[in-house]
Amino acid sequence: MKVILLENVRKLGSIGEIIDVKRGYARNYLISNKKALFASKENIKEVEKIKVELDKKDQEKKAAAKTLKETLQNKEFLIKKLSTENKELYGSVKPSEISKMIIEKEKIEINPSQIQPVKEIKTLGTFKVILNLHSEIQTEINIKVISEDNK
Repeated sequence: MKVILLENVRKLGSIGEIIDVKRGYARNYLISNKKALFASKENIKEVEKIKVELDKKDQEKKAAAKTLKETLQNKEFLIKKLSTENKELYGSVKPSEISKMIIEKEKIEINPSQIQPVKEIKTLGTFKVILNLHSEIQTEINIKVISEDNK
């Protein structure tokens, strides 16, 4: 299915570009999140008209993402979880938990879909987590998981 991108999307393309993606991806993600439009003749003309405006919005988002990157770069966040004697967690640390913790500690709202743990967090220890703040900007934070029953 051919769509026109309304914003820069990592590994897909940039604003105004017409790309071919799978129908489900287009309908369920790109179009529903207002990242793209169906590539009809009317939509192509419309996007050409508002391309400058979209570029300006993208630059603003990029500037905001750079500020966030400077704030969060290499910060360490502490999570207390219940664990077994051999340092394994009951469950794992999910991106939604990390998102809530960043909101509490830094008052910065990061969508769980922007959070990408390098590997699954299922044991105690320190883990690297990548935050995708913009299609061109990423930063790394550390999540330190400690046992809840340590006093």
